[in-house]
Amino acid sequence: MSGVNLQCLASGADDAARLAARLGVPLRDIDVHRFPDGELRVTVGEAVPTVILYFPLDRPNDKLLVLLFAAEALRRGGARRLVLVAPYLCYMRQDAAFHTGEAINQKVIGALLARTVDRVVTVDAHLHRTKRIEDVFPGIEAQDLSAMPAIADALRGIARETVVVGPDEESQAWVSDLAGRLSLAAAVARKTRAGDRSVEIAFPDPSLFKDRPVLLVDDIVSSGGTLIACARALAAAGARTVDAVITHALFAPEMIADFKRAGIGSIRSTSSVPHPTNAIALDGILAAALEKEFSA
Repeated sequence: MSGVNLQCLASGADDAARLAARLGVPLRDIDVHRFPDGELRVTVGEAVPTVILYFPLDRPNDKLLVLLFAAEALRRGGARRLVLVAPYLCYMRQDAAFHTGEAINQKVIGALLARTVDRVVTVDAHLHRTKRIEDVFPGIEAQDLSAMPAIADALRGIARETVVVGPDEESQAWVSDLAGRLSLAAAVARKTRAGDRSVEIAFPDPSLFKDRPVLLVDDIVSSGGTLIACARALAAAGARTVDAVITHALFAPEMIADFKRAGIGSIRSTSSVPHPTNAIALDGILAAALEKEFSA
């Protein structure tokens, strides 16, 4: 019996298999049966001393329940350490109550997961006012990895005149990181949001993009409004081509056509959530972060 295994849902099985192979550990499926009334029955694999739970937490509500039920079964079966690998981590953006009566989702989910697992590993968590991922999960280990090393590896050979562009001030850190790794110029837009699907984009120096290829970089795309507004602003500034790379692709696949109509030639995402645009695997950075689980 191995001391470590990796367990996953069917929705993330392909990415989990790559990670398990890189780690050299067995992969076990977590089976979920849905009863007619919507209740779930969860059946886990073998409960070994350390279980790595691979759960991309897009469309999170059922997955969170499955995670809780799986953790109960594994603990009862003898698992002593549960490590949650959630390449996309849900409910992080609501870190304050902006209107009377609103719940602070981040606080609730952070406390819930801290009572359930012993360690959380995620990628480019969508944090705003919370500065450190450790502050989300009181009393347990937590690590927020950057996808930029994996993205940079996938973009080796990109044209030297390319400008790496972020859609807003929040993107400054990862745009600078990626541009530095690839020795490219970088710029960040000023974004004014009028609603979930309405934004205005402006650049301090639009002439920077004249007749040059542009790579749009964002951590998360859900409604797609920001990406489309950026692409249109770059086209108006004379960009030769506009392509996009994102960490978390949460948008509906049908929106790919909308992006193309806005002038985005290609859009690539990491494997943080299963999506048709997945082109950049994260198993390398995840495996490196999990090495400590084998050193005891």
